[in-house]
Amino acid sequence: MSSTEDENLADLKDWWSRNGKPLVTGGLLALVIVFGWQAFQKYQSNQSQGASMLYQQLLETTLTPDGKPDAARVSDLAGKLNSEFAGSAYAQYGSLFVAKVAVDSGKLDDAASELKAIVAKPANPALGEIARQRLAQVLAAQNKVDEALKLLEGDADKAFLATREELKGDLLVQLGRTDEAHAAYQKAKAALSDEAAVGGLQIKLDDLAKGDA
Repeated sequence: MSSTEDENLADLKDWWSRNGKPLVTGGLLALVIVFGWQAFQKYQSNQSQGASMLYQQLLETTLTPDGKPDAARVSDLAGKLNSEFAGSAYAQYGSLFVAKVAVDSGKLDDAASELKAIVAKPANPALGEIARQRLAQVLAAQNKVDEALKLLEGDADKAFLATREELKGDLLVQLGRTDEAHAAYQKAKAALSDEAAVGGLQIKLDDLAKGDA
């Protein structure tokens, strides 16, 4: 072996002593990341399937043919969703069902509690808006109409604008603020197609017009 080759070999050994371990560690780290991600994805898939199955059971328990769900069973299934999949959309949809059953049973405080938790930290904007509007209805039923109106302040996503403005109109009618109610109903109507606007919303507008006559 020539002196040049000896020098190259020495350089290679020196380079490996300085960089070999980080390279091996980096390679192992890459494998850990890849396989860890695959395991995580599998876990997520299993989690989603588990949540989906619980949610399906909740649907079947709540939406019964006779319209009389087993409140205890609904609460149990929703509780499992919340404990095992806390903060997920499935868990929060479960809370919406619990709130519905509570309202149907006249337990407005329980319903408000479920809905407030979603409004405070929604899994997604759509869930947050649905819970917000339902909470406003519950508060109104508790004669907390001003508090309900405050919930509906600010902008709403276009998809929910019509229902929000119509609800605001209903609350304003409850407070006797008919001019503001009329304006809210008009906003709701403008957010709908002509076909969709003909119906209950138009009847409300007509009723207000009769009241002014």
